[in-house]
Amino acid sequence: MRDKDFLMIPGPTPVPESVLLALAKHPIGHRSGEFSAILKRCHEGLKWLFQTENDVFIFTASGTGAMCSAMGNLVNRGDKVLSLVIGNFGQRWAKIAKSYGADVEIIEVPYGQAINPNVVRERLAKDVNKEIKIVTVTHNETSTGVTNPIKEIVAAIKEHGALSVVDGITSVGAIDCKQDEWGIDVLVSGSQKGFMIPPGLSFLSASKRAFEVHKQCEYPDFYFNWTDAKKNYDKDTTPWTPAINLIVALDKAFELLKEEGLENIIARHKHNATLLREGVKEMGLKLFVEDESIASYAITAILPPEGISVPDIRKTLKNDYNIVVANGQNDLKDRIFRMGTLGFCSERDVLTALASLKATINKLTK
Repeated sequence: MRDKDFLMIPGPTPVPESVLLALAKHPIGHRSGEFSAILKRCHEGLKWLFQTENDVFIFTASGTGAMCSAMGNLVNRGDKVLSLVIGNFGQRWAKIAKSYGADVEIIEVPYGQAINPNVVRERLAKDVNKEIKIVTVTHNETSTGVTNPIKEIVAAIKEHGALSVVDGITSVGAIDCKQDEWGIDVLVSGSQKGFMIPPGLSFLSASKRAFEVHKQCEYPDFYFNWTDAKKNYDKDTTPWTPAINLIVALDKAFELLKEEGLENIIARHKHNATLLREGVKEMGLKLFVEDESIASYAITAILPPEGISVPDIRKTLKNDYNIVVANGQNDLKDRIFRMGTLGFCSERDVLTALASLKATINKLTK
């Protein structure tokens, strides 16, 4: 049935109707007082969701743009960066750091596992000359459905003195992530995840310590420059023409998020993910991540039953039930399928998806 598709992928995620209506409004001038008032409310909402007193910059870009901004405002050629990798997006940090001339070292674990904070602590303890400047880490790895123990990892980084640079693209607004309390130096996220609006905006919050390091950056990024972003942030405007309608939509989304409340948002994601995982196990299917302590609340990776292919499962769910789920990535392509519970997703959606998945498996086993 046309116009009935429901997204259960890592992103983009479903968008509330009231947000879509806000998005459809005629653009307003981005140098107007009306837009400045909207932008200011969005800045306040971002600080609330990031759980920080730091400024949170808005860039017209995907989440990867904010990742580039982090490296492009901190890295000088030859700086040592330690990248903690548990999947595709941890690898992306390493690739971006290398593109800015960093000397990158990688600590990687098999897909489906999380980083052990003690391993990080032990590696950093060996860096007696404090050569490692930055440690990058993904909070929630959607390519595998693993959530890193970010609080403990950041604590280990803080003991050493390096900057912690965290990908919170699919955790902020879904999984508890306390930037200030946990001491995260740089935290990034993206609009098409827990923020419940379409792709096109990315967000970055830098601590005072990170901003001081930025001032020593020899060739800071032009478009994503923190100094320019800060000057304009203080005047409730932007350095360049922003995605006006997306920011208007973000303003509306924050109305809904604040009405629900941060604790309830986190609880909803946990409940829906747990409901999905339990339902999948009741069908006799196996989860890629069996350890509940590191299982994501945003995305669940599932192994197909023997004799049924991931492409067939995805095709049947899409064609027969209008539900879109994701394939695995890289080495996990066609080995797992991933079902999202991120953003504007309710218990009803999960129950519908489980019934549809069960019917799909039944069809494909006949």
